[in-house]
Amino acid sequence: MSAALGLALGFGLYLVWWSCWELPERPGKPKRAGKLEQLLVASGISRVTPSALVASSALLGLLVLLVAWMLTGSLPIGVCLGLFGSAVPVTAVRWQAQKRSASLMELWPDAVDHLRSAIRAGLSLPEALIQLGENGPEELRAPFREFGADYRAGGQFDEALSNLKERLADPVGDRIVEALRITRQVGGSDLGRLLGTLAEFLRENARTRSELLARQSWTVNAARLAVAAPWGVVLLMATRPEAVAAYNTAAGAAVLAAGMVISVGCYRLMLRIGALPADARVLR
Repeated sequence: MSAALGLALGFGLYLVWWSCWELPERPGKPKRAGKLEQLLVASGISRVTPSALVASSALLGLLVLLVAWMLTGSLPIGVCLGLFGSAVPVTAVRWQAQKRSASLMELWPDAVDHLRSAIRAGLSLPEALIQLGENGPEELRAPFREFGADYRAGGQFDEALSNLKERLADPVGDRIVEALRITRQVGGSDLGRLLGTLAEFLRENARTRSELLARQSWTVNAARLAVAAPWGVVLLMATRPEAVAAYNTAAGAAVLAAGMVISVGCYRLMLRIGALPADARVLR
């Protein structure tokens, strides 16, 4: 009993002594954004959360399923069309992200030229970035205005640059931001030459990529037509009662399920074969 009391007293004194010292905070692991969150950021849609996107997909799919079931009288056909309908919101967001990426690719050379001219005119690097919010390309003004607000509020250039990079969510923007950060930290007199070379490279890259995208559109349109045509035939056949009765059987449902798997698989395969290599954000 005396030994147990001694251990309890010693442990209590140790806890009192330990509570007198402040423990250093452990840095938490950075939370990695999911694919849907990255897609929303890349599309420039800031008011929609990933959970809201998933919920809208589910609700739209359910609505299409019910409408198709009521119109055709076939639950398997309604399920197939509902699955296609549930993919519409994500497809729209992905299309918006691709459209924004292509638009930014055309705008970045002009933005770099504005930045280069401002630096040559004697403005400091933060001031040159802030003036892009007033004189830069229209679609890029909002992120640089927010950069100016962040910089004026806190005076922390690195933190304002990091926030700017997250708002831009673009591989080219990542490279420009990191080049400016390094220049700010280590100094250098060749920033104007660097920006001039970068603008020429971006223009040439945008010209080449636009030509390839124009040719790729034939493959994409062919893939979409190949997917839509069989289901258009199914909808036409659903106007006949005997066809609806055939699809309501187990064999008919299996045919529809197999057709959906084949359609989606072939569509994804054609897009993957004809896809251009996308720039990855390696400097996040």
